[in-house]
Amino acid sequence: MTAGTTLPPGTTTAEHELAALQREHGRPLFALLLRLCDGDRQRAEDLVQETFVRAWQHPEALRADDFDSVRPWLLTVGRRLAIDARRARQARPPEVCDAVLENVRVIADHAERSAAMLDVREAVKTLTPEHREVLVLVYFRGASVAEAAQTLGIPPGTVKSRAYYALRALRRVLPGYTADLR
Repeated sequence: MTAGTTLPPGTTTAEHELAALQREHGRPLFALLLRLCDGDRQRAEDLVQETFVRAWQHPEALRADDFDSVRPWLLTVGRRLAIDARRARQARPPEVCDAVLENVRVIADHAERSAAMLDVREAVKTLTPEHREVLVLVYFRGASVAEAAQTLGIPPGTVKSRAYYALRALRRVLPGYTADLR
């Protein structure tokens, strides 16, 4: 399609003219928009489509006698659309994609934490009193093995073995929490 072709006033660009316009100028327009969109093919294709919509809406611009080809007009419209799209993206917060969400640390909510605490309390009640004492001192109160041994009046090796067997018993009672008990 070349400039200078005239249609009666008030008519729109016919589908066959738009198809010819796409065939003749689509590739160079897409190449330009792909560079302006930093290689984002989807965004470039959307902008090509929007450019041809503008051409369909303004057939008078395509038929002006001032130029030999419509390509400069199409490239200018496409470039301006790309600039507008970039400015719009910069004006709003960035979109979150699935790749970003996969890397986000998951934080359990208060209800899950409370339910887990209740489960652990019930499981600790199933332990023998000796195992429970060691577990409470070492894991819940933060005492060292030496401090627990001194408090309970038993050798440090006994504290270690009781803690080991207490955790092993908890793993059997709390199968869903095995990763947390290692």
